[in-house]
This record gives sequence, C-alpha cells and structure tokens, in this order.
Amino acid sequence: MPLMGSYYIGVSGLQTSQNALNSTAHNLSNIETEGYTRQQTLLEDRFYNTIGNAAVSAKQSGLGVEYAEVRQVRDAFLDQSYREENGRKEFYEIAYETSTEIETLLGEMEGASFHDSLNGYWVAVQELQKDPTSSVVQGQFVTTALQFLERAQAVYDGLNHFQDNLNARVTDQVKLINEYGHKIKELNDAIKKTEIGQEEANDLRDARNLIIDKLSGMCNISYSETVDNVVEVSVEGTPFVCRDRVFEMDVKLDEATGFNTPIWPWNDDVEVFDLNRQINSIDDTDVGELKAILLMRGDRRANYTDLSTDREIAGNHYDVYNEGYTDASGKEKVATKNSVVLTMQAELDNLIHSLTTTVNDVLCNEQGKPVEERYYANKEDLPIELFQRLGQNDRYKEYTGGVDAEHPYGAGWYYVPEDDSNAPVDVSSMYTLSNLKINPDLLKEPTKLSFLTKDKQADQPKADALAQAFKDPFGRLNPDNNKEYNFTDYYDSMVVQIGNTGFIYKTIADSQNATTTQLENARQAVMGVSSNEELSNMIKFQNAYNAASRYINAVDAMLDHLINRLA
Repeated sequence: MPLMGSYYIGVSGLQTSQNALNSTAHNLSNIETEGYTRQQTLLEDRFYNTIGNAAVSAKQSGLGVEYAEVRQVRDAFLDQSYREENGRKEFYEIAYETSTEIETLLGEMEGASFHDSLNGYWVAVQELQKDPTSSVVQGQFVTTALQFLERAQAVYDGLNHFQDNLNARVTDQVKLINEYGHKIKELNDAIKKTEIGQEEANDLRDARNLIIDKLSGMCNISYSETVDNVVEVSVEGTPFVCRDRVFEMDVKLDEATGFNTPIWPWNDDVEVFDLNRQINSIDDTDVGELKAILLMRGDRRANYTDLSTDREIAGNHYDVYNEGYTDASGKEKVATKNSVVLTMQAELDNLIHSLTTTVNDVLCNEQGKPVEERYYANKEDLPIELFQRLGQNDRYKEYTGGVDAEHPYGAGWYYVPEDDSNAPVDVSSMYTLSNLKINPDLLKEPTKLSFLTKDKQADQPKADALAQAFKDPFGRLNPDNNKEYNFTDYYDSMVVQIGNTGFIYKTIADSQNATTTQLENARQAVMGVSSNEELSNMIKFQNAYNAASRYINAVDAMLDHLINRLA
C-alpha cells in the first residue's frame, strides 16, 4: 500500500469521528424538543485493497472507515399502539369533561343548585296546603313557581349553550385536521426530495411523526409509508392524505338545528362518522376527540318527547332513547343514550313537563280527566292555569261548530292538547322548557288561583291534591329504569345518574391516560435522548478522534524520517 494512502485512512477516522460527535451534540441539544427522535451514527468499513493471496485468506489492506447512515431509533409497533390508545384517551376525556360541565350547570357543586329551587317550590306547596285561602301564601306560591321555572330554564339554556360550544369545536377540529393533513403532505414532499440523495431527513421525519401523534388524538386514523418515504393517512377508513393530494373534510350545516356535521365533500357529502354504531373498544368505535364531541353534543335539542319509545310520528319510527330513530327513508339518527347532553336535556324537560302539567291539571280540577272531556260551555267558567305555553297562551280554545270526535259536546270551550304528532316536533303547543312562562294574570293577582268552592269555603281537597301530586310517583327516569319517581326523587336520580356517568368516564379516561403514559415511556426508552448515554458516546467518539489524530501524527513522523533522513 502506498505510504501516502495511510494519511487517507487517518483522515477517514477523523471525518467519521467528527460526524459522530456532531450527531451526539445534535441529540444533546434537542433533549427537551417535543417529538425528537434520537439519532444514531452507524459506521462501516471502506473497501479493501487485495495485495495477494495467502494459504488461508486473501492479503488485503483496509482503506479506512466511513459512516453508513445517521438513523432514527423508533419502534413502529409502539408508535401504532400509542396512537390508537391516545385517540381512545381523548375520546373518554371529552366524555368526562362533558359530564363534569353538566354537573356544574346543575349547580350542585357550587351552592346555587336547581335542587334548592325544586325544594323551595315544594315548601311553597306545603304552605299552600296549610292555608290555601291566604293571599300571602298564594302570592308566595306563584312567586316561587316563577323562580323555579326561571332556574329550570337557566339550566336548560346552559345545556343548550354548552351544546353550542361543542358545535363550535366541531368546526375548529375539522379545520385543524385539514391543516395537519396539509402539513403531512408538505413534509412528505420535503422528505422525498431530501432523501433522493444520500442525506437523511430525520428532523423532517420527527416533525411528521409529531403531527401524526396529534392527529391520532383527534380521530381514528390508519397510516402506512410507501417505498419512496411518503406517509399516506386514512381517517375512519377513508383516504385523507395520499401521495399527491389531501382529501379535505368539510362541515355541513343543518338549518333546522344549526349543528355542523363533518362530511367528505368530494364523496357526495358522506358523513365522516357513523355515530349509530355501538361504542366499544373491540370495534375501535371509541377513538378520537372529534367523534366524542359529536356524540356528546347530539344532533338536536332534546325535550321530554325524546324519552318516549316505540312511537310513530309522521311515518317515522321512534325508539329514541335506546336505539335512535329511523326516518321514512330509513336513515338512522343519533340516539339520546349516546349523548350526555341530550339525555340531560330530555330528562330535565321531562321533569318540568310532568310537574307543570300536573300542577295545571290540579289547579283546573282536571287531574285525570281525559283531554276530550275538558270542556266548558261558558267562557266565565274556564279555570286558570299557572304555567302557560308561549306558543299557545290560552289553555282553552273556542269551538262553534257541530259535534265530532274531537268536539264531542259541540259548541263551547275545549282544552288545547299538546301536539307531538309531527316530525320535527312543533313545540308551540307543548309544556316544554323552551315554551313555558308563568301566567301573567297570576303574577299580577295571585288570588285568581281560586282556592274557594262555590259556597265560598276553602277548597282544601284541591290543596291536598296538589301536595299529594308532589309525593306520588309520576314516571321513570328513562326507559332503562323501571323505578317510578316523584318529582324530588326524580331529580335526585338525575344527579346520581350524571355523577355515575362522569365517574365511569373518568375511570376509563384515567385508565387510558395510564396506558398512553406507559406506551409513551416505552417509546421514550427507545427514541428518547439519554444525556448519560450521549455523554458516554461523546467520550467514545472523542477518543476515536484523538486516536485517528495520533495515527496521522505517527504516519507523518514516519514519512518525515523516510524522506528527509534516509533519502
């Protein structure tokens, strides 16, 4: 081997050691960088010169060392496991957040609870039972009813406002998902251009992996890397980021509800999520923050009619609480049971609807009387109700025609029944929270409640019936619960139910958080930077650099001796 070639062997040692030191320094400088993957320098021999052949092996001399690549140290299995569990964690954290927010809206944690207003109304009823003819007691009864209704409507409006906040988050999430998709494509293009040659695009790959991590928490994704280093991503089984383009999501506005639904505009506006599938981990239907937001929000404002089961409304089959409902075209809708907000809206409205109609029926001496029998021949005989419908101010409507099935007594004044026979339901005739007020005549003159009989005696039976109505069970919390509750117990069960639901979601969220933490720790054990390990590598490569330097000095001294002293 030529003597000058020995210099190049030493130089290769210097170069590879310097490159290895640079990689080590890069690792140490990014030890706190989010998503950074430690880089590892791989060294290999250069080619050998064959001088001759010996009996047992070829006579060869080496040409030095070179670094083969600077690779990322990652575990694809851990990445995939982390991303799936991260999406599931985000799903249940949204569900728990929703349950907690509803508990706050009810005010049970902060003193100004709806329970207090309900109990206050019950106390007013008891006082009225003691002295039904007292104008002071009657005034207190009406005033307390107003406070109770205002508090109930405030809670319901709070649920609606929270629902609107969730709806706004849907649009924000879709926008962010599209941004992530375009960033992944941009990084795909940059990585492909960089790695056409010998250079590794490790920092670009770190940025891409970090975005995929974040995207995994927002929706259920699958991904794969092509031979030319392009990552393709699918969302809910539908292509999202492909080799040459991003198939963006969009939102479709429901004019009736004002709610946004994520769709694929390039695929005939197909909805991104099938929200009617059973939520479980086996089918991976409980993955992603966006899906959880949609489920918790629901697809409408719920009221007491949503707790009815197996109803036929305008040709649509309803089994809303258990399975959702199917419209005439066969399209299934979101079930109340999957939405904490819809469930609470429906159950709260069911309580208020039952209480207001019961109180009105007692005050009008119509408790238990069929709708068609609530008839009065003269307007001056009409009883007065406490709770009125905004869309139907009068409890009774005059009819001047002949006898028919709807008007069996002919001309006179008939009760205006609630009408939930159309879909979507028209609330204008219903005693529902969005359509209620206190009778303004009673606010001005509470004595119009008329707790006097025709002979001017105290109408104690009416007062007793009103008090008894608060004690008697009126219905079930929901179709899954067979127990009958009175008004106070019904609300207490609602609070317990939302508390239990929140506890379940918190338990699952905590479990998922522990799982993702374990997986992230396992990932960091592989891809994370250890300062002790990197400092050890720095010492190793520094010693290698020094050794190569001493080797060059030795060759230099040898050549100097040969050329200058022996020549």
